[in-house]
Amino acid sequence: MLHAILILLGCQLVGEVLARGLALPVPGPVIGMALLFAALQGRARLRTKAVDMGTLPLGAAAAFLLANLSLLFVPAGTGIIRQTAVLTAHGPGLIIALVGSTALTLIVTALVFVAVARRTDSKPETERKS
Repeated sequence: MLHAILILLGCQLVGEVLARGLALPVPGPVIGMALLFAALQGRARLRTKAVDMGTLPLGAAAAFLLANLSLLFVPAGTGIIRQTAVLTAHGPGLIIALVGSTALTLIVTALVFVAVARRTDSKPETERKS
């Protein structure tokens, strides 16, 4: 599993180097994730039969990280608590931005779902029952 975690961290490192070195507006971990995805897609094309992701070393490492994902939020929470002065000064604006962006995300998600359902001639579950 150590090898798989090194692959994950290596992809993140390469992404971070590319993002900072080329002054890209995309975070390094996102670039690293895209690189990992491309590498896995290339590897899957070379394979003749499908393999369960849980049996791959990378899949086991990913499952382990996902099972313990809550531990990764502790440093972020600590960082937020250290910025109480900023939170106090800009709290109402942050709350409005969070609530507004959440509502906008829900609305856009619903509209995209309805558009895709119409395009595929599928109806949402609530419309099928009536």
